[in-house]
Amino acid sequence: MNGVLTACHLGPTPYAEGLALQESLLARRRAGDPEGAAANDWLLFPDHPPVLTMGRSGSRRSLKVDAGTLARLGLELFEVARGGDVTWHGPGQLVGYPLVDLAARCRDVHRFLRTLEEALILALEGWGVGARRVPGRTGVWVGEEKIASMGIAVRGWVSYHGFALNVAPDLRSFDLIHPCGLRGVRMTSVAAVLGERAPTLGEARRDVAEGIGRQLGYEEVRWVAADEARRLAGIAATSPDGAAVQFHAA
Repeated sequence: MNGVLTACHLGPTPYAEGLALQESLLARRRAGDPEGAAANDWLLFPDHPPVLTMGRSGSRRSLKVDAGTLARLGLELFEVARGGDVTWHGPGQLVGYPLVDLAARCRDVHRFLRTLEEALILALEGWGVGARRVPGRTGVWVGEEKIASMGIAVRGWVSYHGFALNVAPDLRSFDLIHPCGLRGVRMTSVAAVLGERAPTLGEARRDVAEGIGRQLGYEEVRWVAADEARRLAGIAATSPDGAAVQFHAA
């Protein structure tokens, strides 16, 4: 499979903005995007502030705390269209949203998930972390602990949402939930396994992007600036002084 995977580190991105950006790129693609770059396959890397998300198969029983506690902690809970149950996103976690045309590949969501898992497993092995799949469960594991979670959605055979790899988050954040709805499961991270030998978040982002590009058969992974991705999506971003900046795609 030839082609270019357009990758972008979005930087600090509220969860609602990251969702809006995905939705906008999907809509422009389905509408016959007049600016070709917006129709590319994308791999978006947002840095989300702490947030909980609940997928289609999720249940409030997967939360260990009540709504009042979440409010006191300043944690929003988003119910979204992806597969899977509840998960946490926040600092130190590598979140990736692949917007990939599955019709041009396999039209097989399960195969796509296995490919993403394989890319993460190979990246982890490259850093010195032995990782594996667990039959019947989506995601990536180190021993009996989970290190990466996944949940995607597909619209018009284009994927969105994606994966979350724990590079160096505060693992106590997962004490608020039953991760992915699994009772008794503990989460781990690259930093917890490797200590000072762990890659930085930037190094992890580069390696994972290159690995996904290889596993999906792209000829090239091309990086673009966050402002360019937001401009092509035609959504508002936040300037350094906190003011909203609206980009209108041509």
